[in-house]
Parts: sequence; structure tokens; C-alpha cells
Amino acid sequence: MMIARRLLILLALFMPVALAMPAHADELATAKAAGQVGERPDGMLGVITSTPAVEALVKSVNARRLELFKGIAAKNGQSLAAVQAVSGEEFISRTPAGQYIMNGSGSWVKK
Repeated sequence: MMIARRLLILLALFMPVALAMPAHADELATAKAAGQVGERPDGMLGVITSTPAVEALVKSVNARRLELFKGIAAKNGQSLAAVQAVSGEEFISRTPAGQYIMNGSGSWVKK
């Protein structure tokens, strides 16, 4: 429990800075609201409706997230998988109703 709490605190501190990409933030919010992109349990984004623009957006955001997760894992002596799991829970909990999340069986569902 203490590890998960520490990771959440670190995520809360680092995530806004690392993911503060004004152009991508607007694109991501629009793609999520349109049902093109959803949050996965591993802290990464998933493509629901594929277009070249959506694929490029997801690839870019996921690359930035992965670097952030690796840094948090290294700083805390945790596995990348543990950081991703905590991140996924956090992103999914912050996802507004009506947007897509991936459930435990790998299916996309509206929250």
C-alpha cells in the first residue's frame, strides 16, 4: 500500500508537467471525447477508431508516458509494470463518464 501511495504522489507531481503538451492536450481531449482513444489499464492510450492522425497522436503520447513511467520506476526502485499499473488505475479513475476505458478482459467500454 505504501508503495502504491508513493507512486500516486509521484504521478500527481510529474504527470501534469510531463504531459503538458498544449497541442497534444487539445488533440487528446478531442479524440477522447469523440470516442477515438481510450485509457488502458497499463497507463497507455489505446486506439478505438483508427485514423493516421489518431495513430500518430497515440504513438506520441504513449512515448512520452513511457519515458515518464521509466523515470518514476527508476527513482523509486519499482518495476515499470508496477508504475504502469498504478498509472493506469489513476488515468482510468480520472476518465470522465461517457469516455472509453479498457476493462480487465481487454474490451473497450464506456465509463
